[in-house]
Parts: sequence; C-alpha cells; structure tokens
Amino acid sequence: MISILKNLWRTMFTVNDEIEGVDMDMTGKIRKAARAQGRVQGVGFRFFVQTEAKKAKVTGWVKNESDGSVTMEIQGTPEQLTNLEENIKKGNGFAKVSHLDSSEIPIVNGESQFAIHY
Repeated sequence: MISILKNLWRTMFTVNDEIEGVDMDMTGKIRKAARAQGRVQGVGFRFFVQTEAKKAKVTGWVKNESDGSVTMEIQGTPEQLTNLEENIKKGNGFAKVSHLDSSEIPIVNGESQFAIHY
C-alpha cells in the first residue's frame, strides 16, 4: 500500500517539463504570446494549460499575472497552436476563459519543454 501511495505522490507532484517526442525541427513552427482573462487563477488553470500543451507536443510557458490574467508563450505548428487555443478557451471545468488574445512572436530555437513560471 505504501509503495502505491509513493508512486501516486511521484506521479502527481514530480515536475518533468520535458515533452517526450517533441519535434526539435523549427521548420513550419510559429510562436504566440497569449493572455487569458476570466476566472483563470486559483482554479488549476496553469497546470491545465501545461497538461494540454504537453499532450499537443507544444513548447513554451504559462504564468499568472498580478492583474488576475494568465500569460503564456506557446510554440508549435499553426495547427497545434489552434487546437491548443481552442482547448484553453474551453477551460478545465473550474476555469472560465472570457477572453483569449494571442499574437505571433519570434520562435525560440531549441526549446523542448512547457514550463509553469512563478
């Protein structure tokens, strides 16, 4: 029983920002800066964004802002980013995104993770 609990603890709280299978070739990739507004703090939104980004093999980061919004930079193919943005707009059941703005910015070469910034 104790080993099961230890494995559960490791699974839930071990931070591994590396994304398995991420394509390091920057050909065809774009990067966007985005800002989510609404009920996006105190509801697991950053972890949700990180989880969805890792599933989509998108790199970047997400961060809470002092004004109650959440900012992020996301990098991948246009299709990957469109799908991720759609999932972000839907939220995790606790979050409610009322507005999501994004704009294209220069890519970051060699990025292989999606991190939560504090």
